Amino acid sequence: MSSAADSAPPPLLGPGVVAFFTERHLATLTTLRADGSPHVVPVGVTLDAATGTARVITSGTSAKVRHVRGGQAQGGPARVAVCQVDGKVWTTLEGTAVVREDAGSVAEAEARYAVRYQQPRVNPARVVLEISIDRVLGNAERWRGPEEPQ
Repeated sequence: MSSAADSAPPPLLGPGVVAFFTERHLATLTTLRADGSPHVVPVGVTLDAATGTARVITSGTSAKVRHVRGGQAQGGPARVAVCQVDGKVWTTLEGTAVVREDAGSVAEAEARYAVRYQQPRVNPARVVLEISIDRVLGNAERWRGPEEPQ
């Protein structure tokens, strides 16, 4: 039997962060190249607060996908960060990423993207970077939470 507490966001994702990630903003995604240097690109990102998962849709041939796969090939999950900024409000979501290619995962990510942004263009090579969030930094909880500063 599940309760309302079972569907609450993980403690890392307070209501201010969740609210901030429903607003229409672009973000940056940072992945690591094979030499360890950061690769930072603008992306649209969606947040599934119930599971603590962020998703980025992209082409399967992109550098970000190669970097995530390269991190996995080195024996562990690939570390990534997604950062969203709106003036003085910012949040960085850190975690491990995997590449999802199955039709169900892609369709779910596209549907979430369409709700936050717009229907994505057709891309038969589309995949999803699925990020399991394990750290949240920033001040969105203060500025977008239930008691916003006056």
